[in-house]
Amino acid sequence: MTRKTDQDRAWELIEEIGLCMLVSHDGNGDQLHARPMSAHPRRDEDAIYFLTDLRSHKDDEIEINENVCLCFGDNGGYKYVSVTGTANLLDDRLRVAELWSPAARAFWESKDDPNIRILKVRPALAEFWDSPGKIVTSVKMAAAAITGSRPDLGSNRKVLL
Repeated sequence: MTRKTDQDRAWELIEEIGLCMLVSHDGNGDQLHARPMSAHPRRDEDAIYFLTDLRSHKDDEIEINENVCLCFGDNGGYKYVSVTGTANLLDDRLRVAELWSPAARAFWESKDDPNIRILKVRPALAEFWDSPGKIVTSVKMAAAAITGSRPDLGSNRKVLL
């Protein structure tokens, strides 16, 4: 039996949650800009990929400052992951075809749309909060309020990716 590491758990949570807020610096480099994105993690490649549109100006933002933050949240399960890393845009048609899904049709008519690009994030550091779930957490918080103790609400770890 292998022991799961914090690094393993961070990657699992990223994959399980799937959707995140991608935070980058705006075109001026001094303001933060967040938008929801569907993540495609590939741990064996040390990368998290996204389909993006060339017309969305993320390329301009990343050219100015490649540092990004990915904020994953599962509110129902009380599980969260924050990932910091560096990003770059690729015109990789094979990767576009690999990541294409029916959900992508909400943004593009086909995987052959010339405006589709790959946003590749190389994660450096993750911090995750991994609780036993809403019901267990609620019960522990109620018990702590009654007894005056501090509840054990799960794990909070920082890990290098």
